[in-house]
Amino acid sequence: MKEEDIIYRLKRVYAEINLDAVRCNMENMKKNIAPKTEMIAVIKADGYGHGAVPIARELEALAFLYGFAVATAEEAEQLRNAGITKPILVLGYTFPYSYEKMIQEEVRMAVFRYDTLNELSDAGIRLAKKGIFKKAKIHIKVDTGMSRIGVRPDEEGLCFVEKAFKTDGIEVEGIFTHFARADEADKSSAENQLSVFEQFLERVRESTGSKIFYKHCSNSAGILELSKANMDLVRAGITLYGLWPSSQVRKDIVKLVPALSLYSTVVYVKEIEAGTGVSYGSTFVAGEKMRIATVPIGYGDGYPRGLSGKGFVLVHGQRAPILGRVCMDQFMIDVTHIPGVAQGDMVTLIGCDGKEQITMEELGDLSGRFNYEFACDIGKRVPRVYKKGGKILCTEECCQDF
Repeated sequence: MKEEDIIYRLKRVYAEINLDAVRCNMENMKKNIAPKTEMIAVIKADGYGHGAVPIARELEALAFLYGFAVATAEEAEQLRNAGITKPILVLGYTFPYSYEKMIQEEVRMAVFRYDTLNELSDAGIRLAKKGIFKKAKIHIKVDTGMSRIGVRPDEEGLCFVEKAFKTDGIEVEGIFTHFARADEADKSSAENQLSVFEQFLERVRESTGSKIFYKHCSNSAGILELSKANMDLVRAGITLYGLWPSSQVRKDIVKLVPALSLYSTVVYVKEIEAGTGVSYGSTFVAGEKMRIATVPIGYGDGYPRGLSGKGFVLVHGQRAPILGRVCMDQFMIDVTHIPGVAQGDMVTLIGCDGKEQITMEELGDLSGRFNYEFACDIGKRVPRVYKKGGKILCTEECCQDF
C-alpha cells in the first residue's frame, strides 16, 4: 500500500515512531559511557507507548546491547513470541505461575524474596522431569534508597545473596539497584546510593567468593551524568525515546532526538459569535467573533483532559490554543489568527510543523503530567506508524511481519 493511502486511513489520529531516532539515541548514549559497559534497552509498558516489538527488532543487532528490560512476565513473553532472542530482564516481581515458562525462555528475573528462590528451584525440578534442563537466571535486586523492592544492603541482604548462590537450579547472573534521585541537579543522593551499593558488592564478593557477571545501577539520568556508575550494564529508559528524565538534567552532554510525533486532522471549521460557549461547561466563552476548528482526538485516546483551556496544537506551522474542555473524543481550537484553515488540514499535537515544535515535556508540564506518563498513556486506539529512512516501514497492525 502507498504511504499516502496508509496515512489517509489514519487521518483521525496516528502516532509516528521514528526508528532511526531510537537507534540514534542508543548510539549517542553509548558514546557517553565506558567502552566495555553494555546497555539494556528498557521497553516496558509497550516501549513507553512507542511499541516494544518494533523497537526491540530495530535494536537487537546492536553489538553493545546486552538485551532488554520489561516489567512483567507477559511483556517478556510478547518479545519472545515476536522472535527476540537476546536476554530479557523482568525488573519487577515475577509471579510463580510464570516461572516454568520464564526458565524455559531464559528470561532473567529480578529476585529479592526467599520464597521466590525456593519456588524457582521447584519449577526447575518440574522442568527436569519433563526433560528440560535449564537453570533460572536471576538478577538480585538491592534496595539502596528507593524503598520499593529489593533486599537491604546489610547482613540480612548478604544472607539472601549467599542463599541464592546455594539454591539448586539458580544461576545468579546479575545484581542491581536503582537510583531514586539521579535526575536532580544535586547528585549527592545518587552518589550515596552508588557508594552503598559498591560497598555491598565488595561484601558479596568476600562472602561468596563468586563473581557476579553483571552489576548495574545506572538509569537514564545516570547514563547522562554519572559516568562513575557505568559498571557492567546501564539501563536506558526514557532517553531511549529522545525524552529527558527531568528538567534538571543537562541537555548538552548527549544529543537526544524525540522518537514520537502525534498527528490528527481538522474535521470541522465554523465561526462563532461573541458570547458563545465552547465545550462542556462552557468554561470558555468567546469575547468576540471567532473562527474555531474541531480536532477528533480526546482523553479517550490518552490526550490529557488537563490540557483543557491551556494546551495548544500546530496548524499551518502556527500555534492554535485549545478552547474549553478536552472531550473524550474531540476538542476545539482557535484558528481565528491562522488564515485558510480548512477541513482536512493536518494538526500536529506533538512534533514539528515548520519552525514551531511541541514537545512531550512541554505538554506534560501544562497538563500536570510528566513526559513518562504522557508517552505511556497514549492509548491503543491511536495507531502507530513506524518510519525508517524517512519511509513507512510498517504500521501497528502489520509490524509483527517486518
